[in-house]
Amino acid sequence: MRLVIRQDYDEVSDWVAHYIKERIIQFQPSKDRPFVLGLPSGSSPLGCYQRLAKFCKAGQLSFKHVITFSMDEYVGLPREHSQSYYSFLWEHFFKHLDIIPENINQLDGNAADLDEECRRYEAAIVKVGGIELFVGGIGPDGHIAFNEPGSSLTSRTRVKTLAYETIIANSRFFDGEVSKVPKLALTVGVATVMDAREVCIIIVGAHKSVALAKCVEEGVNHMCTVSAIQLHPKGLIVCDEDTTLELHVKTVKYFKSIEHVHQSMIGTENLSLQGQVLSTSGIAKRRYTQEELDKGSSIAGAVAASAAICDGDAEDKTDDVDQRPSKKRK
Repeated sequence: MRLVIRQDYDEVSDWVAHYIKERIIQFQPSKDRPFVLGLPSGSSPLGCYQRLAKFCKAGQLSFKHVITFSMDEYVGLPREHSQSYYSFLWEHFFKHLDIIPENINQLDGNAADLDEECRRYEAAIVKVGGIELFVGGIGPDGHIAFNEPGSSLTSRTRVKTLAYETIIANSRFFDGEVSKVPKLALTVGVATVMDAREVCIIIVGAHKSVALAKCVEEGVNHMCTVSAIQLHPKGLIVCDEDTTLELHVKTVKYFKSIEHVHQSMIGTENLSLQGQVLSTSGIAKRRYTQEELDKGSSIAGAVAASAAICDGDAEDKTDDVDQRPSKKRK
């Protein structure tokens, strides 16, 4: 699993948008071999969507051979309603692209048979060869799509009852009135998301820092459904600095050190977009500036020091427990 940390929401949005753009371009999609993209709703991907739309308008990216599958939809809310996820994605994303309308796949929360609608959706994903890249966001409790805490990690697209906390959180989109928020939704399952060949999760904001810590530092658990990404061979999380507040210092330093090695020591020219080494010969011939070496030493020292502190092995131990450094950053 990769953890990419950027300074703030704008930098996270920039990184993810450029990543999606390059993934589509490198894939070289065609009518017979489309790029299949899974998409979330909500505030987390908005900045990314705006940037992708700009790429498309500038002629740097095309969605003509991209097929999309949205994560979820409310049950009983008219498609034209301003808070339906179809309307959200259309207003904030699809209408700004050159995407073919027939290539937009969305769950129908008003279908006569909701269970059959869920089976149809799963079959549609299989028919196009599976999802190449599934982008997602999470809730403060670590749920992905509408897979609330307690959801099966092998779940598929289905009808889901929303948790009370989720209803309260979403009431801000319904004039602050809880009674207006739908209580049921159709959602892709955890396994549906994890079946994608690559999964990219956007996590931003201090209010999601506990969820990130559980996802990265604790075990896979159905009470934090996004933690299933630990089992994915190509799992990627992109977050901002605020979201790392509950992570151990050594965890943050470790993932930053990996990125430093990739960029400054191995070299991006020797790596694929997904971080896989393409050429070892280029690495052996690479020469480093003193600045790169100093930065690498600084990061390595910080990782070692924080690890020693967290493990209680620092040389300047004290008998006063209250003086010991905390494992969490304050």
